[in-house]
Formats: sequence, C-alpha cells, structure tokens
Amino acid sequence: MTDVLKVQDLRRVCGVLLDMVEERFGAEIDLSGVGVDLYWNVDLETAFELREVPESGIDVGQSSDDVAELHVLLRRPADHVPVLWHDLQHLAGVLRLLAYLDLPCVNASES
Repeated sequence: MTDVLKVQDLRRVCGVLLDMVEERFGAEIDLSGVGVDLYWNVDLETAFELREVPESGIDVGQSSDDVAELHVLLRRPADHVPVLWHDLQHLAGVLRLLAYLDLPCVNASES
C-alpha cells in the first residue's frame, strides 16, 4: 500500500472521473428517472474497524438526501467550516450512485 495520499493527485483523479461522468450522463443528471434512492450503507467506524460483526453498523442511505446535503453545502456562507466526515460521506454516496449507474447490468436494463 502506498503510504502517501497526495490531495493534488486525488483532485486530478476526481477531475478525470467527473469529466467521464459528464461525457457519459451529460452535464445534468435527472435523478428522478434513476429508479433508485435508498442504498445499504456501512457506517464509518464499522467499515474501518474490522473486529466487529458488520450487521450492527449497516444502515440505509438515501441518494436524494446526499444530493440535498451537497446543495446545502454549496449554499453555506464562505466562512462556514464544513463537517468533513459528514459532508464527505454525502459526496461518497453520490459518487457511489454514479458508479452504480455505470454498471453494465444497470445500463443493459436501459436498452
């Protein structure tokens, strides 16, 4: 495992992947036609502390809530400090939705 994660590299990767998302799905994605909203979520402590049985840390996430929270983040005043663990989880939920939408089995059902 690489011991260093450069934020600059992460930013570049996000740019590359989001450019591909825009090429694949367009500049705006109508989530009302996606057909999914709820998803299984593993809370952060359960996900990274593998000593426990995960069932107790599995809950339900909601894509529409994730998108709404990101919109709230964008409307916050410039001096507002984000709650990093919270806001990143909502971003991760949206990114997982985009990954799901690109699965071959999901794309096949659109044909």
